[in-house]
Amino acid sequence: MSAPVIAAAGAGRMGRGIAVTFAMAGHKVHLVDLKPRSDAEFDALAASAAAEIAATLDMLANIGLFAPSKSGEMANRVEIHPLGASAGALGASEVIFEAVPETLDAKREAFSLIGRHAAGEAIIASTTSTILSNDLAPLVQRPGRFLNAHWLNPAFLVPLVELSPAEETDPDVTARLKAILEDIGKIPIVCKPSPGFVVPRIQILAMNEAARMAEEGVASVEDIDKATKYGFGFRFAILGMLEFIDWGGGDILYHASNYMSRTTGDDRYEAPAIVKRNMEAGRTGLQARSGFLDYRSMDIEPYRRKRLGAFVGMLDHLGLSPKIK
Repeated sequence: MSAPVIAAAGAGRMGRGIAVTFAMAGHKVHLVDLKPRSDAEFDALAASAAAEIAATLDMLANIGLFAPSKSGEMANRVEIHPLGASAGALGASEVIFEAVPETLDAKREAFSLIGRHAAGEAIIASTTSTILSNDLAPLVQRPGRFLNAHWLNPAFLVPLVELSPAEETDPDVTARLKAILEDIGKIPIVCKPSPGFVVPRIQILAMNEAARMAEEGVASVEDIDKATKYGFGFRFAILGMLEFIDWGGGDILYHASNYMSRTTGDDRYEAPAIVKRNMEAGRTGLQARSGFLDYRSMDIEPYRRKRLGAFVGMLDHLGLSPKIK
C-alpha cells in the first residue's frame, strides 16, 4: 500500500514541521500557503519555506538521524503551493492538517477552503494547541472526519501527538489517523476535548512552579534547570507520571501533598480526590499491587529490573554513569 498523500494547510512553522516529518517517512507532502499574495510575495515565501525544510533535513542528517545522501530526496517530496493552487493540492491529499494561526477567524477561513476542496474521505485535522475540537468541528464540512492533532515542537523530533476527537468524530477516523502516525514512528495518544490536552496541562503547572521558585529565590535559575533536567525530567523519561506515583507509593504523594499544602498555606498542593480514594482503598501502588495501574498479574521483579536498566541506559547516554572504583 502506498503512503498516504499529506497536506499541511498553512505554510508557517507548524506546517513546515509536519512537512519535514512526513517527507522523512516517505510521504508526498503538499505545503499549501493559505494567504492571498502576489506572485512575487509567494515566490519569496516558497523560497524561504523550501530553504528552511532543506536546512532542517540537512541538520537532522548531520546529527546522525539519517544518511546525508537522503536529505535531497526527502526535500523533493514536499511541494509548495500558492492559495490559487490549493484546490488541486488539497483535493489530492488523504490527510489534511490545518496549521494556521490560533484564532477562530483564521480557523474558520481555513476550514471553509479545506471543506470546498478536500476529497470526501480525506481526514481533516487541526493542529491547534488552544481551541477545543468540539468548538472547531462545526466549522468543518462533514465533521465526522475531523479531529484535532496536537503536535509538540519540534514536530519532526518529538514522538508524541495528542489526538483529540470531537463528539461528532467518527471513531474510524481517529483509528485511521492513529495508524498513519504510528506508521511514521510517532506515538499518538487519544484524549477528550479538554483545555490543555495532556502535556501542556502538566507542563503549564510545572513551568509556572519553576518560575515561582526563581521569583522566590529558592534556588538559582541554573540550579532549578539542573534539577528539572537531571531529577524531574530524567525520571519521567523512563516512568510515566502516574506509573511514577505507583512506583514510589501513592501514600507518599498523599502525605507530601498534605505537608506542602499545610506549610505553604496554598491549596494548589493539595492531593486530588482520586489520590485520597486510592489511599482509602489501599491502592497505594506497586507494593500493594494496585494503584493507578493494576500489577496483580505482573511479575514485579523483571518489571523493576527493566525500568532500572532503562535508567542506567539513560545515565550512559547522558555521560552521567556513577563513578565506579
